[in-house]
Amino acid sequence: MGLVFVAVSINLNRIMTYPGLSGRAAESVLQFLEVFIVCTLALIPKQAESSLAVEILITGTVLWACQAALQIHYLRLRTGHPWSWFMYRAVLAQCAAVPFIVAGVQLLLGLPTALYWLAPGFVFSFVAGVLSAWVLLVEVVR
Repeated sequence: MGLVFVAVSINLNRIMTYPGLSGRAAESVLQFLEVFIVCTLALIPKQAESSLAVEILITGTVLWACQAALQIHYLRLRTGHPWSWFMYRAVLAQCAAVPFIVAGVQLLLGLPTALYWLAPGFVFSFVAGVLSAWVLLVEVVR
C-alpha cells in the first residue's frame, strides 16, 4: 500500500488530471485493505467458523461493491480510453474480490475447501494492487 501512496504523492497532479486514475488509486488501496482486513479477522482466536464466514463475506461484498462503483464511474466518464484498459482493470479487480465472497459463502456452508479460496484472493489482490500502483507511478508519466 505504501507504493500506492508514494505513486499518488509523486504524481498527484497528473493523476487528478487524467479521468479515472484517482478511482484506480482508490481501487488499489481497497485491494490491499481487503487482504489486511481478512487476515486480521482470521487471526481472531476461538471465534466460531460461522462468525468468520460472515465477516469474510461482508468484507468481500462491501469491498467488491466499492470497486464496482469506482469502475462504473470510470465507464460513465467516457474518457475515450481503449476498451482494453477497462477490461484489464475490471478483470483483475474481479479476480481479486470474488474469491473472498466465495470463501465466505463456502465457509457458511461448511465446505472444507472454503479457506483455499483466500489464496487466489490474496494473490490477485496483490497483483492488481501492484499493477495499479505501477500505472500510477510510471505509466502516468509517459
